[in-house]
Amino acid sequence: MSERQRNWVATMKGVAHSGGIVLAHAGEPPPRVHPLLRDRQAREDLEERDLVDGATKARGSGNRRQLEEPDHLRTCFEQDRDRILHSTAFRRLAGKTQVFVFPADHQRTRLTHALEVAQVAAAVARAVGLNVALTEAMALGHDCGHGPGGHASEDAFDPFIPEGYHHAVWGADVVLPRLNLCAETLDGIRHHSWSLPTPTTPEGVVTSWADRCAYSAHDLEDAISAGIVSIDDVPQSVVEVLGRSRSAQLDSLITSLVRCISSTGTIGMDATCADALGDLRAFNYERIYRRPESDVQTAAVVKILTALTEHFASHPQLLSEALSLEEVEADPVRAAVTYVAGMTDRFAFDAAVRLLNWPSNQLPQGIDIPRQSPVA
Repeated sequence: MSERQRNWVATMKGVAHSGGIVLAHAGEPPPRVHPLLRDRQAREDLEERDLVDGATKARGSGNRRQLEEPDHLRTCFEQDRDRILHSTAFRRLAGKTQVFVFPADHQRTRLTHALEVAQVAAAVARAVGLNVALTEAMALGHDCGHGPGGHASEDAFDPFIPEGYHHAVWGADVVLPRLNLCAETLDGIRHHSWSLPTPTTPEGVVTSWADRCAYSAHDLEDAISAGIVSIDDVPQSVVEVLGRSRSAQLDSLITSLVRCISSTGTIGMDATCADALGDLRAFNYERIYRRPESDVQTAAVVKILTALTEHFASHPQLLSEALSLEEVEADPVRAAVTYVAGMTDRFAFDAAVRLLNWPSNQLPQGIDIPRQSPVA
């Protein structure tokens, strides 16, 4: 056993201290703090005092489909955030496309995107006195309905679902209900896309803005790193207002949201910044999302996911280990979509090769990026 291993084993049970207390570290005891229990009730009282009028307040166990006893330490929205964070659906986002399939080092995945959205949403909510825990829960869960291969999966699943497949609605209504989240959290997730009705809470609207701000800035950064575009290609209307770097752009956008909300009470952005954000998104759409290579990738994803869905719908017995018998028997096609939509990119494409003898040269291709230092 090495010295490093012996040192690690020596910490197995912590360090005994006076009064029957166990400490994490040997040596000097940790600094003392003034004892103060801020349990759920105390933090709910703080919300009543600190959050602005119109903010969504947490009370009791929350507005859930199945009644629960309130947690003794966490507010209902803190519970929602934690349930999403620890869920299988959230972990799978680490293997799902943001922009590029099979993301290389440093490129975003759906999971890192969700974390960045949560940071932007929390920064705005905290600054203007809205419920931070609720915005974080919405942001972390907002993309749990995405299938493998990015937005292309929606095109693949659409024909199988009578009401159509939208990742926001699917996440709130199919993927996350088993967590028994609060109605307000699910509403913000269900309506975070701008093409859908306005969320019913101000925190939900903040999250929808945060999503657009985060992906517009970080998708551009990833594309620049991959050599697809250059910052010099970006319209001057964007650079002059928002800046040249992702951090500068997010700072400009967050500041605009905070100033607008705090001065007018309306959750929006001043026209100058909003126009620049629109120009940035349009640039990304034309030069990144709809570039010829991306269209080829989209077609490959749709073809594979369509074939996988048809395969599992025709062989529902293969779904028995992942889904309940009732769910499979009630609607094998919908069950097949549920299963395939939950796959990561690699699992889906490996399944196509293994189950359907899919030619490897017809799989979606990732994109290499220049070698970067692992220090940063």
